[in-house]
Amino acid sequence: MREAAFVKQNKEKWIAFEKAINYNAHISPDELANGYIQLTNDLAYAQTYYAESKTLLYLNSLASQAHQKIYKNKKENRNRIVDFWKTEFPLFFRQYHKTLGIAFLIFIIASAIGSISVMNDDTFVRLILGDAYVNETLNNIASGDPTAIYKGGSEIGTFLGITINNIKVAFMAFSFGVITSIGTAYILFSNGVMLGAFITFFYTQDVFYQANKQIWLHGTIEISVIIIAGCAGLIMGNSILFPKTYSRRVSFMKGAKDGLKVVVSTIPFFIIASFIEGFITRYSNMPSWLAFLIIGCSLLLIIFYYIIYPILLNQSYASRKSGKIY
Repeated sequence: MREAAFVKQNKEKWIAFEKAINYNAHISPDELANGYIQLTNDLAYAQTYYAESKTLLYLNSLASQAHQKIYKNKKENRNRIVDFWKTEFPLFFRQYHKTLGIAFLIFIIASAIGSISVMNDDTFVRLILGDAYVNETLNNIASGDPTAIYKGGSEIGTFLGITINNIKVAFMAFSFGVITSIGTAYILFSNGVMLGAFITFFYTQDVFYQANKQIWLHGTIEISVIIIAGCAGLIMGNSILFPKTYSRRVSFMKGAKDGLKVVVSTIPFFIIASFIEGFITRYSNMPSWLAFLIIGCSLLLIIFYYIIYPILLNQSYASRKSGKIY
């Protein structure tokens, strides 16, 4: 590319970034970091192809200013962890609502396939869940307690074991994004089929209501967060497939960072789900109103934090600051 074409293609971006750092424009930390990454990428390109040019001198100067702006007298907020979940993450996550919708759609379609398969082939559930699990559940149904499998082991042991396992599933859904979005889509799809088969299995045994009243106590948050972790994997996978204006390497680094941030946000919710499964789900004789209250509150918590709150917070910031947040 000729130097004139390179400058024409990127000058508006450089000028906007220069104004941001020189006039203390109100931009988010992520926007500032992304601008700096693009700038250093352009600087490296100019060093390779336009050595000793005015363009190289300008970009080198701008990069030095940006570095000082970002790192000079950097102080960590003592409430950094609280600020992450309260402000930083919700503001950041708004841009990925469409990706979350895609992850949800993949999971729901897979669940429907799993459900239809069980309705039409009663051996399918054994293929998905395994003979041992199905046989144990059938014995529990025959004894009048379909969800007795959740009552085994100590409460603390169950809580810790489930927390660790759920976090592993979340990181698997995320990490498979390294082989593009197809990897994460596979994890979402397989878990969706498993859920659809599992839930429909209880329907075929005429204990649908009794079983689901207990399963969704912890399952509401657990399944929701697996979908959110899948969203994180799609973010990373899409960064490889669709680098946009970034180089593929820079795009992947950004996607991996953004995806990891989404996965980290799910950890408290997995702990809540594991607590419910370890300490509450085992009480199958609880009143129906209490079970549905817990399920409803769990669903509202997920919807509010990952959908409603990011929208409201971005709108609030947009009304107080000039320019668009995300």
